[in-house]
Amino acid sequence: MKILLTGGGTGGHFYPVIAVAQELNHIAQERKLVQIELYYMASKPYDERLLFENNLQYINAPAGKLRRYFSILNFFDFFKTAFGVIKAVWGIFLMYPDVVFGKGGYDSFPAILAAKLFRIPVVIHESDTKPGKVNAWAGKFARSIAITFVESAQYFKRKSIIAHTGNPIRKALYTAQQGGAREFLELEEEIPVLLVLGGSQGAQTINQHLLDALSQLVDKYQVIHQTGKDNLEEVKQIASVVLEKHLHRERYKPYAYLNDLALKMVAGSADLVLSRAGAGTISEIALWGIPSILVPIPEEVSHDQRSNAFAYQRTGACIVIEEKNLSANILFAQIENLMNNKEERRRMKLGALSFAKPDAARIIAEQLINIALEHE
Repeated sequence: MKILLTGGGTGGHFYPVIAVAQELNHIAQERKLVQIELYYMASKPYDERLLFENNLQYINAPAGKLRRYFSILNFFDFFKTAFGVIKAVWGIFLMYPDVVFGKGGYDSFPAILAAKLFRIPVVIHESDTKPGKVNAWAGKFARSIAITFVESAQYFKRKSIIAHTGNPIRKALYTAQQGGAREFLELEEEIPVLLVLGGSQGAQTINQHLLDALSQLVDKYQVIHQTGKDNLEEVKQIASVVLEKHLHRERYKPYAYLNDLALKMVAGSADLVLSRAGAGTISEIALWGIPSILVPIPEEVSHDQRSNAFAYQRTGACIVIEEKNLSANILFAQIENLMNNKEERRRMKLGALSFAKPDAARIIAEQLINIALEHE
């Protein structure tokens, strides 16, 4: 049995692929499917360690990005994609998988097109409320469509093949770790914790307004801030000036990036999360059951985060502040309002847990294996 997984370009596409691979390996052990072979096709391996740990053989297939605006790069990326399709067709011909799983993103296009040409069954997953170009196209012939937000179903015509699975999350992040963070990060016991996430690359707008409100925040709260690798030194320098003579300057703890273990520990101690609105981040926050304030990337930059945020807000799990309305005063007021309202945070926690789908990766993996067994 051979299963090809594809998607990439960002962690939002790559990490769900890893989550599905983990479940495929787990099911293979359960059912003693000793012949299962897993492959990952994309323009870059993204994280070679995770591919190796999850028995995924990497196959390179270049893919160019189709931008929504005029750019000379679209011309060059057309030829990159054409070359990627040729490589994908040849690679799939040699491998001939029983089923292909597409996570979306431009990196998945060569593999999905090659699978269509060879009439290999395709299963796709859409993380966002509005599908991207590749998934919108692949949905016309896919064997099955898995979605994170119920709102995205309206964009696919074949309703009978849609499954509301939720977003696949890696096992390492399934649950927040109760205990450990306060000792490890030297947190004060009775002081509430604000966790600030901007994704692995950080979020400069959130960083800026957070720093503007930092002196007020550390008066009352402890702030754990994932700044993004490129922003850490600048943020630390500004924070050191802002908090130079502050009595509680040790309550601010900036980190370039929080690994899986650190993130689980911090999530177990956090009372509130401030974050961007990527589908993967929303799904993780929901699994942890933490109330949140979401600041989506503007729609002209990212077509999905704004609609993701408002769809999640309808569950009662979060408050949305659009970037154009964000200021240090508004940010502090919203944080203060939620931190002082325990009952509201309890309701938001219930809303988050109602959105969470912890079995998403398992459901998708089982379907892939069932289709692969049919194809064999």
